[in-house]
This record gives sequence, structure tokens and C-alpha cells, in this order.
Amino acid sequence: MDELFKPNGDVFFTTIIIAITVGISLYADKNRLFKSKWIFNPYVIETRREYYRFLSSGFIHGGGMHLLFNMLTLFFFARHVELLIYDQIYPGLGSFIFLGIYLVAIIVSSVPAYLKYKGNPGYNALGASGGVSAIVFIFILCFPTAKLGLLFIPIPLPAFVLGLGYLFYSYYMAKKGNDNIGHEAHLFGALFGIATTIAFVPNVIPNFFRQLANWGGFF
Repeated sequence: MDELFKPNGDVFFTTIIIAITVGISLYADKNRLFKSKWIFNPYVIETRREYYRFLSSGFIHGGGMHLLFNMLTLFFFARHVELLIYDQIYPGLGSFIFLGIYLVAIIVSSVPAYLKYKGNPGYNALGASGGVSAIVFIFILCFPTAKLGLLFIPIPLPAFVLGLGYLFYSYYMAKKGNDNIGHEAHLFGALFGIATTIAFVPNVIPNFFRQLANWGGFF
């Protein structure tokens, strides 16, 4: 399993996704008209039938910090997930399957907000939250006790603990709902990632609980 934490040249789409997302997001920040045409607005989708916004909104962000957070998270987790799928689950096709999961997660995670806010012209959301969240939780299910470090946390924490914190933060920010960031998509993206992993990764649930049972604690 150690080799999964050393991504190599076989990781294709992680880098491509990040490069494209950064490029489009930076351009959108300088072009308000472009950003308004790509942003997720359920009312506009409903009235104008602009369904492409389900996906396009995943490639624009609410400023530099939002973009940096999402892309750093994607960089650290997606490399391992893509390599896991590519090498061990679907050899040779794993990168394409990984790409499909990421893109579908962006779309699916926006559906609840669409149903909830399609009558509200003032609701907007943007960001790769749904896709990133799905990838993060695929990683967590496969490697729940992997120790991860964050800049603002002085000691490494197991992946499942950070995952729980990620969900609580997303729930809290979704309740506030005042920054045009698709925090709700974090929650539903996570559920999509969990469901996808259970469906396509053999024995993932028994392995998840086996790793937790063998976990040595925080120290």
C-alpha cells in the first residue's frame, strides 16, 4: 500500500484538472460577464434551460483563497485516488474512470441546491467543491487511518477525523450561505464519493473497519 502514497508518471488527469481549473478561474476573476455565464444559478438554469452550469460552475471560484484551498486539497488527495484506480482497480482505464467520477460528482452534488433554490434568482454558487469532496472521501474510505497534516493543525491527524471535520465545516458554512461558495456541494459530493467507492471498490467497507480496528490512536 505504501506505493500508493508515491504518485508517479501514471497520474494523468489530476494535473490536467488542476491546470484547467486554475486557468479558467483566474480568467473568470478578471471577466465578470464570463463568470456570470458560468456560475451556478438554479433560477437561471430552470428558466433558461442552461444546464451546462451544473458543470461549468465547478471550474470557477470565489477568489484566490477558495481556488487555492480546493486545488491544494485536490492535489494532495486526487493523485493517490487516481493512482489507486489506475493501478489496482481498473488497470489501464483508471484515469478515465477517475475523471468521470470527478466530473459527475460536480454535477450530482449540485442537484439538491438546484431543487431547493430554483425559485430564488438571488442564489448563486461556484467552485469545485462537489468533485473535490468526492475524491477526498474516496481516499478516506480506502485509507481512513492515513495520517495527514494541515498548515493550521500542529500534529498529523487520521484521514477519517479530518473528514468528519470537513463535513461539519461544510454544513456550518452551507447554513450561513452568504459567500456564493457551494458548501452544500461538499456534503453531497462526499456522499457521492462514498456511494461510488462502495459500488466499485471491492471489500472497501470491511477494509475500512479493519483499518479502524487496527488504528493505534493519535500517538
